[in-house]
Amino acid sequence: MAPSLRTEVAGVPLECCIYNASGPKSGHVTDLANVGKSRSGAVLSKSATLEKQSGNPLPRLKKIPMGGSVCEGSINSEGLPNSGIDYYISAAVLEGVKATGKPYFVSLSGLKVADNVEMLGRVAEAAAANPGSIAAVELNLACPNIPGKPTICLDFEQMASVLKEVLDHKGFAASGLPLGIKLAPYYDAPFFDQAAAIINKHKDRIKYVVTMNTIGNCIVIDTETESAIIAPKGGFGGVAGGFAKPIALAQVAQLRSRLDPSIDIVGVGGVKTGEDAFQLILAGACAVQSATTHWLEGAACFDRISQELSDLMAKKGYANIKDFQGKLKPYSRDNKPKDAEDAPSASAKGGGAPWALVAMLVAMLAAAVSMILQPK
Repeated sequence: MAPSLRTEVAGVPLECCIYNASGPKSGHVTDLANVGKSRSGAVLSKSATLEKQSGNPLPRLKKIPMGGSVCEGSINSEGLPNSGIDYYISAAVLEGVKATGKPYFVSLSGLKVADNVEMLGRVAEAAAANPGSIAAVELNLACPNIPGKPTICLDFEQMASVLKEVLDHKGFAASGLPLGIKLAPYYDAPFFDQAAAIINKHKDRIKYVVTMNTIGNCIVIDTETESAIIAPKGGFGGVAGGFAKPIALAQVAQLRSRLDPSIDIVGVGGVKTGEDAFQLILAGACAVQSATTHWLEGAACFDRISQELSDLMAKKGYANIKDFQGKLKPYSRDNKPKDAEDAPSASAKGGGAPWALVAMLVAMLAAAVSMILQPK
């Protein structure tokens, strides 16, 4: 018998632990239906604002080749292009997703807290009018691409205030819809401590955490044209895909060790293969999202990644994801992989470090600096 990929996010049962992140190819009912028809365990909408908006100038999303089996990289400064909340809770979208049989998660990213409060009310009304059509809400506190707007989850005073206002919404609370929040990446223990402390205060209401958005404040330059490769914000944007994988694993492991066990963790960042998904679950995630790979391959990626994960689990003798979820082992010389001998590094052989590794380290440094400079 093939291993089971079943899981639950905030009490919502998923037949497969892999689904789409809110991002490219999640903005139209056709995209959402395509995800639902794949092996994806759920369908997540584009992050909605109160009103429709076109986003930042083009080009605002570019692929960055990484090479090998690593997930391709990407940089974006989209500026939340979306059709507005009323579209994502319209009859056409709700019926289109419901027809696939997959649970529908709605992502919200208001430009101000009052917008989030208003959208939560509208989602609650739509859920009441269309029973079973909306499974949960993902509140995006991590979008860094709006000029002049601080990233909420990097400003802990603001984060606490926003969550209080959101959770005071009686109509949404009465709806019974599970609430999750999406965070930006953190890089130092005190930041994980502060974020977890705020979230744990609301463990009765916040049911899951999506661990990270893109790595903000990055720039990719084309040598031939001597220019940035995207247009908005002077070329600055968030990098994702292969750049994010080690950071994504750390977000899951760090938050899992701090958050109340009742709060589920959804890992996201650099998922191209079943092995990538396996590692995020091993670090403590109950489910995994994919954005860059979904953008590049389309919804068929969920079929491939799921099969690869199933094959890997079968090879290891795991019957379901609970068998290995959160069971990451510490390094041990007695548990070293057979092919992981202490070989000379590329630089020791006279070569340079792979550009992808260098770029990843630069991205991490840029993100850390960005975090330090956030408004308090």
